[in-house]
Amino acid sequence: MQQQPLAPLVILGSGYTARFLWPLVADRAPNVFATSRAPEQHLSHIPTAQRLRFDLSQPDTWANIPREADLLWCFPATPLNLVQQFAASLRGLDRRMVLLGSTSAYTQGDAQEYPPPWIDETAPIDLRQPRVQGEEYLRQEHGAVVLRVAGIYGPGRHPLDWIRTGRVGPTRKYVNLIQVEDLAAICLAAVERGNPGEAYNVSDGQPRTWKDICETMMGPVARSPADTTAQTEAGKETGKRIDSTKLLRDLELRLTHADLFRSLRELASPDR
Repeated sequence: MQQQPLAPLVILGSGYTARFLWPLVADRAPNVFATSRAPEQHLSHIPTAQRLRFDLSQPDTWANIPREADLLWCFPATPLNLVQQFAASLRGLDRRMVLLGSTSAYTQGDAQEYPPPWIDETAPIDLRQPRVQGEEYLRQEHGAVVLRVAGIYGPGRHPLDWIRTGRVGPTRKYVNLIQVEDLAAICLAAVERGNPGEAYNVSDGQPRTWKDICETMMGPVARSPADTTAQTEAGKETGKRIDSTKLLRDLELRLTHADLFRSLRELASPDR
């Protein structure tokens, strides 16, 4: 069965995730593009003809976006007034838009239940956050698919490094993670099959506590009295447990890196 030609695709803001997305969409060439505020400096891995200069704060760069292209928006949708103006410039065009948001959009209120309750896409969100305001505007007014993404890890972003440097410790706080290669595949699936105007939680569906991760990957962690006091305070946080059922069901996905500990071991460099 012959497939319909793929629409051009523009990756707005080509950072960490976009580097892993590019190999998945390279076969769309020459109709796939990546943007940066300074493409010559930051997009050396992209063919010159497929680099675009785009800066939300500079409206003269908006015209660089091909009018018929689908958009994968990879940076925070702020400030709202510029988001609205840029979106207005796209009106009347038949395009798909996917926006990378964050699970930090969800409020937790004063609940101290432990383990914390599961959070699906119907849970309250914090509209005081500027990026959430932009995400919701694009979702409600322009049919954007919003991906509320958990913590991203992968090559160059290893959670064990966060532990070793003291950024996190062995507390009871729950954390939700997604491996960047899975996230890249999810982004492409959302462009192709996501329901316009929907939000999807993006995680591997297996919340873990930092204590579980620390002890599984590193064994019992010795801590000084000062460290113990700090971790006791941090341990009062319950974290979140993100439910990604809707994503996997609607986008008909199967994650490659659903086993967190196996993925972390694969990422660990041989000399560690």
